[in-house]
Amino acid sequence: MNHELIEKTEKFLKERFDSAIYLNLHRDAKIYRLEHSYRVANIGRQIAAKEGLDETEMVIACLLHDVSYCEEFGEDGWREHGRRSARIARPFLSELGIPNDRMNDICYGIAIHVDDEADFEGERTAFALSVGDADNIDRFDAYRIHETLRSDGFIEKDYDEQLEYVKKRISRLNQLKETPMGTKTAEALWNERLDFYICFFEKLAAQLENSAAIIY
Repeated sequence: MNHELIEKTEKFLKERFDSAIYLNLHRDAKIYRLEHSYRVANIGRQIAAKEGLDETEMVIACLLHDVSYCEEFGEDGWREHGRRSARIARPFLSELGIPNDRMNDICYGIAIHVDDEADFEGERTAFALSVGDADNIDRFDAYRIHETLRSDGFIEKDYDEQLEYVKKRISRLNQLKETPMGTKTAEALWNERLDFYICFFEKLAAQLENSAAIIY
C-alpha cells in the first residue's frame, strides 16, 4: 500500500471533521464518525486484498465515504451525503495524483454508497460496490448491538414487547442475508456478521422464554 497517500487522506479527513461546526458541538458524533470511517476502511482493505483490487485506493475511498459529515445537513441531507462526499473527495484525489479513470471509480463508489445513485456517469464495478459493502458490513459490529438495544429502549420494554422485538429482529436479519454484495468476499463477511447477530438474538429470545415459565 502507498502509506504516504493514505496518511494524506487521514490528515484531510481529520482536518475536515475538525472544521465542522456540528461535529465539534457533538463530540460523540465526531468520534463515532471518525472511528466508523477507519473501520470501513479496514473492512474495505480486507475485501480488496482478497478480490485483487487496489488496496490503497480502497482505503482512500472508504476513509472519504462520509467526509461530507463536515457539512451541515439540510433537508434530505442524509440521503445526499454520499454524493456530497464524492464532490468533496474529487479535487482532493486530483491533488493526490490519482488518475482520472481511477478517480471516477473511487468517487462513484462513494456517491452510490447511500442509496445506490450518483449524479454523474459511472460503472457499478466490484471496486465501486465494495465501498458501500464495507459500510454496510460495519453496521453489524459487536458494539452496535449494545447501541441499538439502548437507543430502542429495550430495557424499558415489558416482557411481551421485548420478546416481540427480538423475534422481529431475527426475522429482519434473516431477510438481510438475501442482500446482494459486490464480491464473494463481501458476501462472506456480510453473512458472518449477520450470523453473529442472529445467534445473539436467538440466545436472547431463548433467555426471555426461559424467564417467564417452566418449559416442559
